[in-house]
Amino acid sequence: MKKSQIILFSVTLVLTGIIYAIVLSNKKTEIKEVKGEETVKYIPVQVVKNENRSLKTKSYGQVTPYTELDVAFEVQGKLEKGAIKLKPGSKFRFNDLLYKVDSEEMFFTLSARKAQLSNLLINLLADIELDFPEEFEKWNSFIEKIDPVSFLPEFPQCNTDKEKMFFTAKGVFSEYLNIKSLETRMSKYLFLAPFNGYVVDTYAEPGSIINPGVRIARIANMESMEVKLPIAIDLYEKFKEKGFVQFRNAENVPIGSGKIIRTSNAINQSTQSIDVYYSIEPLKGVAILSNQYVTAEIDNLISESMCVVPSSAVKENAIYLLRNEKLIQQKISVIGSKQDSLFIHGLNDNDTLLLEYNVPNNKIKKYIGIERQ
Repeated sequence: MKKSQIILFSVTLVLTGIIYAIVLSNKKTEIKEVKGEETVKYIPVQVVKNENRSLKTKSYGQVTPYTELDVAFEVQGKLEKGAIKLKPGSKFRFNDLLYKVDSEEMFFTLSARKAQLSNLLINLLADIELDFPEEFEKWNSFIEKIDPVSFLPEFPQCNTDKEKMFFTAKGVFSEYLNIKSLETRMSKYLFLAPFNGYVVDTYAEPGSIINPGVRIARIANMESMEVKLPIAIDLYEKFKEKGFVQFRNAENVPIGSGKIIRTSNAINQSTQSIDVYYSIEPLKGVAILSNQYVTAEIDNLISESMCVVPSSAVKENAIYLLRNEKLIQQKISVIGSKQDSLFIHGLNDNDTLLLEYNVPNNKIKKYIGIERQ
């Protein structure tokens, strides 16, 4: 090989080595840069500031009558109207005659039995005057008070066993009790209003023949209403401690207030909440109607040191804090909620909170927080 060729080969080899070294150096730099990007992550954070806050908690329910019952009779006969004509929505007062059953036959039967009792005692007056002269006026006065169209007077008091046995043996006492039984049955031909209320619905009209136990109408007490509120399990103790609520209508206007009257002993399977029943007292001049939807609001339910965080920052009562460029999980207590935010307790002032719940990645060696207001 010529000397010039050897020199050319050597120069080419040196240049090739230099170029390879430069390329290799550039690849190492690129790898380092890529590796550096994988070990650092920027995350949105918020600096915690606890404050004393007062929250309002709401629940929704429907007004229903405290008492609803069916109108039915224990006797059979022709249905007749009472003091007022009843249709759905009709109002009535306590002791108003709502319905009655034709009792003419029963009335005559009862009157005849009273006349028989009176005749029985008249036939015994001679024996009474002979055997119990001192009791004659008492029994004579009792006979005079018996009126076929009125209730029987109170049965006279027997002062001796002999007197008692005499009237028992003559059948006076048993006849008196039989008539009193018929008088009691006579009252079952009338249905008097048990409260101030209104008619929910009617199922039979005057003139129809009814049988015992058949539903004629349904009535409701309009002076005593209640509201069933489904309360979340975690808020139940707060509602129970407060005891009373303020009610608002669909337009968010205050209409009344109420207090707890009873609580369900089981969780509602459809809502996974506890049904709590409240009374409802309307404000002056406000009319509350049956089946009206209302909002129950508890004012000043909570007043304690807490902070507000996005819902996305919390999962299963836990959050992540940024400390020394590391993510640290911490348990917290969720006190309340509002739209997309949660009110939580358990953090210290100036803690750095991760705004989006995210489990730390082992490949990330360094977390850098970007604060959001």
